Amino acid sequence: MSSDGIHHDAAIPSRADAASVARRDDRRHVLHPWSAHRDLDPVVVTGAEGAWFTDETGRRWLDFSSQLVNVNVGHQHPKLVAAIKAQADTLCTLAPYHANTATSEAARLIAGRAPGDLNRVFFTNGGAEAIENAIRMARLHTGRHKVLTAYRSYHGATAGAIAATGDPRRWASEPVAPGFARFWGPYPYRSAFHARDAAEECGRALAHLADTIMVEGAQGIAAILLETVVGSNGILVPPDGYLEGVRALCDAHGILMIADEVMAGFGRCGEWFAVDRWGVVPDLITFAKGVNSGYVPLGGVLMRDAVADSFATRPYPGGLTYSGHPLACAAAVACIRIYEEEGLIERAHRLGEEIIGPALRAMQARHPAVGDVRGLGAFWAIELVRDRATREPLVPFNANGAAAAPMAEIDAACKQRGLWPFVVANRIHVVPPLVIDGQALRDGLAIIDDALQVADRHYAG
Repeated sequence: MSSDGIHHDAAIPSRADAASVARRDDRRHVLHPWSAHRDLDPVVVTGAEGAWFTDETGRRWLDFSSQLVNVNVGHQHPKLVAAIKAQADTLCTLAPYHANTATSEAARLIAGRAPGDLNRVFFTNGGAEAIENAIRMARLHTGRHKVLTAYRSYHGATAGAIAATGDPRRWASEPVAPGFARFWGPYPYRSAFHARDAAEECGRALAHLADTIMVEGAQGIAAILLETVVGSNGILVPPDGYLEGVRALCDAHGILMIADEVMAGFGRCGEWFAVDRWGVVPDLITFAKGVNSGYVPLGGVLMRDAVADSFATRPYPGGLTYSGHPLACAAAVACIRIYEEEGLIERAHRLGEEIIGPALRAMQARHPAVGDVRGLGAFWAIELVRDRATREPLVPFNANGAAAAPMAEIDAACKQRGLWPFVVANRIHVVPPLVIDGQALRDGLAIIDDALQVADRHYAG
């Protein structure tokens, strides 16, 4: 403390020392999400461009994770950066009861690419808040309280979103808010319904959902909330007919259908919204991540006219200081234009059809530890097993520590070659930025192919 009684920071470090200062301050002062801080040794990222980012040593990493499956247009896209700078020169922030050009244009562009009559947007700061508000809207619109969600799901870490979540990340927050019941969604490779093929899986999963509605009491169910394509729980692409069947069940019982497209939307699946692949129109869609590629925090809820009309003459009882934040919305406007100008939605579709899918199927043929590959667009999973016949996972469910060691070895093998993978449970998710060039994509897939030799060493079938 100086003589004036004020704490003064040390002199700004030189460029050469900046990384060590960042690491020191991070370890002293930052608590990272989902991490025990004593065990964490984060990479200090000093720059990024396109499908690559650079660490404090100058090493370039090929980003096969898109960070958290959000940097769809790649890092530091010049048009997106320029749009944020231009908006900062005009208007940085504003209370949400005002209107401004960036927010209104973002809402118009998002609604214009949504299916059916989803014409109105409620902006949030991210995906979890979008889920919170979609649930609240469904309850207010229907006058009902219960929400059905899948066991294999993740919807966010805020109080309502974690209560809706089905996977083990919910456990530490229990007891959670009441009003949620769960069901098993389709998963042909590990069918809960002993189905022999995708068509049978679809029929049996829908019958199970119908039974769940019956025993939970349709008259009390406000919404069925589901990820259109399940994300961090396995990139589970629903069999054809499933989403149409969910829509029909909702219509039959006056239940709202909420599609969580936080991860699957905005080109990730080769469509503006993943539901477009099946021609299904939900009542509400939650979005975030790819809407502006995470350059400024933004999420939101798209709603059909009938839901929006519930709040035409009565106030919607929810709000956020930064709802419709001008910087975030300007980034969304620029990002949507980039998708269109560069044909990235169509490109994601081609990447899946022409490069990723064929490469992963070839890996499955070469490596006995690859039990299943699945996905669409730039959204794929490689599921690893100890035995193809029994389908025993390479690591147990919710494994950590020594039990998860084989997956940690695979992760390390990828990173040794300069690939930053997305490794979760017994899977490698292949989720690169949509702008990745074909050669870099093939190079990254080749690194994964080599790393799978680690998995094969643990194969016991």
